[in-house]
This record gives sequence, structure tokens and C-alpha cells, in this order.
Amino acid sequence: MKRSLAVVLVLVATTAVDERAEAGSPISAFEGDADPVAHGRIDELVLGRLKQLGITPARVCSDSVFVRRAYLDVIGTLPTAEEAAQFLKNSDPDKRRKLIDRLLEREEFADYWAMKWCDLLRVKSEFPIKLWPNAVQAYHHWIRTSIRENMPYDRFVREMLTGSGSNFRDPQVNFYRAVQSREPQAIAQAVALSFMGVRPESWPQERWSGMSAFYSQIAYKPTIEWKEEIVLFDLEKARSPAGMESLRAAAFPDTTPVRLAPGEDPRRAFADWLISPKNPWFTRNVVNRVWFWLLGRGIVHSADDIRPDNPPANPELLAFLEQDLIAARYDLKHLYRQILNSTTYQLSCVPRSDDPRGEANFAHCPLRRLEAEVLIDALCQITGTTEQYSSIIPEPYTFMPEDQRAVALADASITSPFLEKFGRSSRDTGLESDRNNRPTAAQRLHLLNSSHVRRKMETSPKLRALLGSDPKKPENIVEIYLTILSRMPTEEELQIAGTHVKETWADGGPRDLFWALINSPEFCYRH
Repeated sequence: MKRSLAVVLVLVATTAVDERAEAGSPISAFEGDADPVAHGRIDELVLGRLKQLGITPARVCSDSVFVRRAYLDVIGTLPTAEEAAQFLKNSDPDKRRKLIDRLLEREEFADYWAMKWCDLLRVKSEFPIKLWPNAVQAYHHWIRTSIRENMPYDRFVREMLTGSGSNFRDPQVNFYRAVQSREPQAIAQAVALSFMGVRPESWPQERWSGMSAFYSQIAYKPTIEWKEEIVLFDLEKARSPAGMESLRAAAFPDTTPVRLAPGEDPRRAFADWLISPKNPWFTRNVVNRVWFWLLGRGIVHSADDIRPDNPPANPELLAFLEQDLIAARYDLKHLYRQILNSTTYQLSCVPRSDDPRGEANFAHCPLRRLEAEVLIDALCQITGTTEQYSSIIPEPYTFMPEDQRAVALADASITSPFLEKFGRSSRDTGLESDRNNRPTAAQRLHLLNSSHVRRKMETSPKLRALLGSDPKKPENIVEIYLTILSRMPTEEELQIAGTHVKETWADGGPRDLFWALINSPEFCYRH
């Protein structure tokens, strides 16, 4: 394909960003003209901290950036060209808040956030987790339903930590099975990482052992159903001399005295301690994780490494979010709304200060590559094509329907070459590092030259429709920009694209334009 002119389109916006950022003037495609103004306590704390440090925050992002960012962050899906155009044409000053409310109620919200929680909770049927497909489906369905129905977060966690029953019929118990080892210390490690945001291997051994004792009385019993297990509190073991001795070692991580009634399931005692509003880790962990998931960086960073020698960048902000979630009775949608509606979340990706402390203090939106699942779903959406996902283990082979969205896959064992290449979470440990979003040369070459991406463009119903009409019309070029980048082209882009498409129409000019925009950082990254 004659791509020399199309490549220019990849560079136009980037060059403009660099030149105008150096000049200090607003970049219309990415940011507005006004300086950010606090619209709530979050902004007061963030902007106040930046002022104290002498760091100029970025301007608020443009409407075109916001609509794309909100769709990707809330439902993991690009807006359609029609949805993006409607938002951009809307003159309602309250349209951003209303869009956030609509997105939080869409079915895709449950799909996307279930994916995030399944990464953390290690939802995977095969090695090394080995939940088995029946259990994975049940567990994923429960997680997704809990998110869709907005189950209070404290109840969500308590049901997992105190669950008993069949791994097929009582899906919460799969929390205890989705651990590589069934030793009490390994289970305690999973609990601490998932719900406290800490890595207990850095603790004194006595503290880790004290927490492990709460999980020393769990039994796993098979049934006549293949791969079914009953997870339960083993009362007989708890009443034995060895069991009583192990329970005497139980100690909460904050040294609060433990009082267990005879025959009481120690998991219940730990869950009650954990979800208490007075707990120093529970609420802090979830608000920090949600902040990290939405803004790309935790207030405590890394988000799963809370410890005394890794302090929060903004302690007052973290404390406010904790108390606000407690006051909202652990309503996570309330937390999402608080963050999404803040000026801090809506800042541009174009920094106005070169102070290295700016990123840690949320002076601008960090650039982040789209997750593997989101990226392939976006490619399928803009081309109107489908993707194949399968698992050859266990027998018989498992294949998903052709219209399956990657973000809605329940099982990390069901995958594709694209998902593996682009760093989809392995779900082996529950660490954020299970997902690798670092760009590689192989990823760039795949988007640039692979037959996989080329076939999607060659068989694209959307491209075919444009070729069947008159792709030289400016409105068709606008449609392509709205479809891929969720924004209108600039005058310069419209002129370059229009000239190129006219000159190379017979040689696939519109396809070149598709190819150029798909390979642009603006498409591959959150910004």
C-alpha cells in the first residue's frame, strides 16, 4: 500500500502537541483553554498539594478526550462514531456528569469491572490455579452479578472470606480454591494481597503466622461430581488438640486481641475484623486500587504494596476517600462517581510542568496503553469483525462464540495469540504485575504488518461501505476519525487525509487511512 502520506497523519497530531506544549498554548484536540478549578474535596486536596509543591497542573481535557476516556475507563469500550458525535454536539454544561451516570448503568460496566476483579481474584481454570471451567463460570457469574447489582464492597468481601459449600453451587468459596497452595500461609497471603493491599512476606514471620492461623481449619472434600469440591470449616479438626493449638496462635495483623468462641469458624472472626471501618487496611486498599484503575497510578504506588516505608503521595486525599466510602456504606459506584466527576480525573494528558513530582501528584493524566482485551475489542468494533478465543486444555477443546468480547471472557485459560502478545493478565498471583502493559517491538510490528490486522481491514464491513459510497467526501473522513479516535479531524488532518484518499483511492486510500490511525499512539493509548 502507498503509505507514505498516510504515515504523515500519525505524526501530525504528535508534532502539534510537542510544538504547542513548548509554547504553552492550549492544544484544541486534547485540552481546553481554562485552568483547572476545584469542584469538590478531591480537587481541593490535589490542586492544593500541587500549589504547595509549585507544580502547574494540566488544563482540563477536551470533550473529545473526555468522551473516549470515560467510555474506556468505565465500560472498557470505545464510543461509537454516533455516540462520540452526539456528545461533542451536546451543549449541556452538565453533559459529562450525565454521561458518567449512563455509563455506570450499562451492561458493559459489569463486564469490564468483572475483568478487573477476576484478575485480582485469580479466576482461571488451568495451571497453576486449576479452578476448573465449571467453577470459573460460576465464580465469574457471581462476581459480575455483584458488580452489576452494586453489592456493597464489605459484603462482597465477607461473602468470599466466610463462604462454605460447593465450588459449583456456592461460587464465593472459589476464593479459597484460586490459590496455588492450600497451606494456611498461602491463603493468608492471598487475603492480605487482595483485601489489604499488602505483601505479608515483608512482615515479621510472627505476624504472618498469626494471620495464617485463621485459615488453618479449612477442609476441602470431593463429591461424586467430577471436579466438585466442598469447602468448609472443619469443626472436628478445630476441636482436636492440634487444631486448638493452632488457633491459640491466631492474631490479627494490628495486634487487636482475638476472642474466639468454642466451635466458632475463625474465618468469620477475621472477616469481622477486616471489614470494620476502623480497620487500617481494608478501606484504604480498595479506594487506592480504584484510584489506580481509573487514573493509572495509585495514591500509594504500587497499588498492591501498602507498607509504612511506601507512604501515600497525598495522605489527606487517601484519608478523605476512605472516610467518604465508609459514609457511603461501601457503595463502590459512589466512589467511581466521586473520582470520575472530579477535575483531577478530567485533566489533560499534556503536562504544563517538567517537575518530576507532577506524575506522582496527579498533575496530568498519564498515558497508558490499552489493555490487551480492550485493544482487540476496539479493533473488532471499528472494523466490524470478530475474533476467535479458545482453550485446548482441558479436553474437549473449548471455543467461544464468534461475537465474544474479550473483556467479557470469564476464564484466563481461554485466550488468543493477540491477547498473549499484548500482555493480558495471567491471573497466576493476583499481583498487578500479572498484567503487562509495557509496549514491545513485537506488538508494534503486529499492528503494522501482521496478516491478522490486515485481514480485519480487508474484510471490514465498515470500510467496504465507505468504498461503496464515495470515500473522498469529507464527511466520510470525519466518520473514520470519529470511529477510531472518537474526535473530529483537525483542518490540517482533513486536508492531508482528503488529498491522500483522492490520489490513492483506486489503490486503497481509505484502507491506508484506517491503517495509519490504528497505528497511532492516540488510538493505542488512553490519554
